[in-house]
Amino acid sequence: MSEQQWTVYLSGEIHTGWRDEISAGTRDAGLPVTFLSPVTDHAASDDCGVDILGNEDSAFWKDHKGAKVNAIRNRTQIARADLAVIRFGDKYRQWNAAFDAGYAAALGKPIITLHDPALTHALKEVDGAALAVAHTPAQVVRLLTYVIEGKL
Repeated sequence: MSEQQWTVYLSGEIHTGWRDEISAGTRDAGLPVTFLSPVTDHAASDDCGVDILGNEDSAFWKDHKGAKVNAIRNRTQIARADLAVIRFGDKYRQWNAAFDAGYAAALGKPIITLHDPALTHALKEVDGAALAVAHTPAQVVRLLTYVIEGKL
């Protein structure tokens, strides 16, 4: 067992239980992992800027303010993480996840992307920056097991 406590940032789509699957899998494997993530409550993430700092008349400025408030959390946590898992779902465009992947890459953080094979072409540049491309949460757990424990 590794003595290092690993910190993994889980970025991306918020409409499925992929984070819970990875968390449960690493817990079941006894891996020393702490998970960080952006705010996954969609309404809170959208409204944080205006709720905290005051209303905006324009949707553009509302989104701008919220994005900046969320960036305080996201950038800090990505910088703190040992690696990032970036999940792209097929239902919504996750521009925020693509930005997180780019930010993690700029910081030199190892990236694992997680998406359906049907999205491979659309994500070729993001996958090109990743050190592994997984298609299931179970594969991410196996990757983390290998990286942390050196076990297949």
